[in-house]
Amino acid sequence: MQDADLFRILGNPSRLAILGWLKDPRAHFLPQVDGDLVEDGVCGQRIADKLGISASTLSEHMRQLVGAGLVAQKRIKQWTFYKRNDARLAEIAALVATL
Repeated sequence: MQDADLFRILGNPSRLAILGWLKDPRAHFLPQVDGDLVEDGVCGQRIADKLGISASTLSEHMRQLVGAGLVAQKRIKQWTFYKRNDARLAEIAALVATL
């Protein structure tokens, strides 16, 4: 992935909000029936509801975040859960520091 593509992905306010919420999921989401908020991630439907967008729109945002390695996904039953990839975000912070 090109650096410009990465910065385009990070330039979207909805994706930035998602990354911020996933940094401390217990502060932004209620406990889930399936999956631990920290260990497994946040259910995609909860993220979509919080943003006020459709599941298909969220899917596109998450496809880009997962593709850039910023977020990891995990399936539990019929649901997809998402959590931040803090190691990848640290790499990006180091990249920005070199600019």
